[in-house]
Formats: sequence, structure tokens, C-alpha cells
Amino acid sequence: MTMNRVQNLQKIVDAGIIAVVRADTPQKAETLSKAAIKGGVMGIELTFTVPHADQVIAKLTEELPDGVIGAGTVLDVTSARLAMMAGAGYIVSPTFDADIAKLCNLYQVPYLPGCSSMTEMQRALEGGSDIVKLFPASVAGPSMIKAVKAPFPQINIMPTGGVSLENLDQWFAAGAVCVGAGGNLVGPGETGDYDQVTENAKKYIQKLNEIRHQ
Repeated sequence: MTMNRVQNLQKIVDAGIIAVVRADTPQKAETLSKAAIKGGVMGIELTFTVPHADQVIAKLTEELPDGVIGAGTVLDVTSARLAMMAGAGYIVSPTFDADIAKLCNLYQVPYLPGCSSMTEMQRALEGGSDIVKLFPASVAGPSMIKAVKAPFPQINIMPTGGVSLENLDQWFAAGAVCVGAGGNLVGPGETGDYDQVTENAKKYIQKLNEIRHQ
């Protein structure tokens, strides 16, 4: 936790693409994360559905100082604190949790809660969230960001769930500050094809660079 909140937020936005890593063993999660980073995706959201997720976060944070490693699927304060103590650069939840928000604010760690409605987004903003995760993004679609930014022009949104290579440009055009990519990016890792994860990561980064330099 040597990085401060502002620096970590900047690293998340600079990364542009956050790989959402789920796996049934700590070893697979670590290998999968490294495969994504090898391809240029510097943002990793390691979900707390991974056994001993905090240990994997600690290892990745130590070995990959250029990456920004966060904890995902954080459902309670205890998990959030464990993740922070392991060195997580940010905390992600599927929903907004006021207690997690308070804890993250106390320790100056960015909190990215999942929201699918205007009410949830307002609560997240009031709770100090700098970036709100639009989840599930596949249900909302890119037009949701434009709609939300009318009453909330100050909101920063990271769509997650349903983001693909094909629709990446649509999300950024709609106003996303970064995106979370799961199965479409790291899916091949489930069958042990880590080389394909690296190839996918390269394609995502290439597309991101094209979008950002238009």
C-alpha cells in the first residue's frame, strides 16, 4: 500500500483494460494474470472467488511492480482488508457496499463498486467512489454510459461483463474511462491455453492504442 489513491487511479485509467481473472486454483490465477500482463494488459482484477486470492495478489504485486493489481468480487469488509494488506491497488465489488466504501476511503484505496442503476451510481458517488463499475455491461450496453453522463457528467465508468474486442471502441466512444474484460480476454486460460490469453491481450492493447490515438 505504498502507492497512494491518486497514483493508483491514474494507473487504472492508463492501463485502459483490466483483465478479470477467475480460476479454481491460486497457481492457475497467477499464470493467467502473468499471461495477460505478458501481452501488455497491465491491469489485473484478481477475484476473491480464487482460493487464497490474497496470497496471489501479494505475489503478483511483488513480482509485477509495473502492473496495477486489484481485488475483485469483494463482498465484505474482511475480504477488502485482507486484499489491502496483501497490497491490492484497488477494490472491486459486484454491488455497492457502504462499509467497504468507508474502509477504502480510510486507507485511501480506490473502490470500484458494481452498479446497474442510477440510484446505485448516486450512492457510489456519495460514498466516494472515483470509478464506478457498470455491471453487467452486456445488459446495459454502451448507450447506458451516455444516458448516465447526462445527469452525472462527473462520473467515471468502467463497463465490465460483455466487453469484447469487437465492441471495445463503442464503450470508449460512449465515454468509458477504462473497461473490465473477463471471458472474452482470459477465457482460453480455463483450458490451459495461456499463450492464447497473451495473444488476446496483445489484440486488446493494439485496439486500445488505435482508439486512443484516433
